[in-house]
Amino acid sequence: MRTVEFLLDEAAELAVREAWRRLADAGLPSQARHRSPTNSPHVTLAACPELTAPIRWELADVAAALPLPVRFTGVVRFERPTSVLAWALDLDSALADLHRRVWEAVASDSPPGTLNPFHEPGRWSPHVTLGRTRRAGAFVGRHVPELLPAPPLSVRLITLRSYDTETGALEVLEARP
Repeated sequence: MRTVEFLLDEAAELAVREAWRRLADAGLPSQARHRSPTNSPHVTLAACPELTAPIRWELADVAAALPLPVRFTGVVRFERPTSVLAWALDLDSALADLHRRVWEAVASDSPPGTLNPFHEPGRWSPHVTLGRTRRAGAFVGRHVPELLPAPPLSVRLITLRSYDTETGALEVLEARP
């Protein structure tokens, strides 16, 4: 699978990495434990089997719309099927529009049934993962908000990239010249 992701500006990335460190120091699941050089704070928009030429063409227009200012809204937890702790992003009209364009691009040239339904517009919850584990309820009853730094007030989504889950390769998706 190939993900389509936004990367954060430097200040926001540093704040997320600090949250990762604090969770790890407290013995909680943290993305800091994921030691791959490809591990960086990001917002996943969609995933598809392949980035075909038609998909890439549409994604170039999304890349051209960056940077995009967004804001964190606070801590959120998901239980699907893993336990995830994250900082949620406000799904304003600009972010919703870019996400819809990414979804339409990957859906337009992917085989039926291959896309994650959680990425579908109307179901997608924009967030940056702080910690993840297969243990159900890992963050329930913990005083997690007190452990974390406050999320930055102003954040910019600055880069569109793709991660190949089979090869581990990263690719920056550029705007057309």
